[in-house]
Amino acid sequence: MRKRKSLAPLLLTMLLVLPLLALSQAAQETRTLVVNGQSGQVTVVQVSGRSYVDLEALARIANGTLGFSGNQIRLTLPGAASNPAPAAASTSSPATPGLSRGFLKAGIEAMSLVREWQSALANAIQNGFPIAENWLSGYRAQAAAGLRLASVAASTDSDQSALQLLNAEFENMKTLSSNYVAKRQSLDYIAPDALANDDLNQKIMNCGHSLAAMAASGQFVDDGSCR
Repeated sequence: MRKRKSLAPLLLTMLLVLPLLALSQAAQETRTLVVNGQSGQVTVVQVSGRSYVDLEALARIANGTLGFSGNQIRLTLPGAASNPAPAAASTSSPATPGLSRGFLKAGIEAMSLVREWQSALANAIQNGFPIAENWLSGYRAQAAAGLRLASVAASTDSDQSALQLLNAEFENMKTLSSNYVAKRQSLDYIAPDALANDDLNQKIMNCGHSLAAMAASGQFVDDGSCR
């Protein structure tokens, strides 16, 4: 029994010393550690298949700081270098400029002159008034002059695109006017509600609504109404 009691302290001492011996005998090697693009030599200890490095060495290589407070260890590392953030959509792909103020003013005037031309033709048809080329030519000339002013005022890509639709509106109105002058000259009957059933007239009206909405928003939008 005495021998067994005398072995107890020896066993306890071995239990405490063996882990320390295991750690001291663990594989150690010097390696290059890279942190956030910064590199340095550190000693790496392999224990049970895991790698351990000294915290102070880690902080030194990463240009970080290491602090101790009570039972806390605070390791602060600078933010990892990152690629430049992609430019915002507004800078990487510049937004298309809207309709310029000068073009808006001239374009609205040109649209008004085309509407006056259409209204004069509609009024003549509905009331059975004579439809003559020399009478309607005045409206056509005014609308053409307004269109020229709009073309001069066009300064942005959006202006140029909207100008194409204005030109299409003018050409359609010129065709509509010529059609009814020709009908009157050939003595064809023209019903008072002829324009209501005329596809070209409906296209002109739809295009006018589209152009008006475009002018209100100040942005070019082609919904196909004027094509």
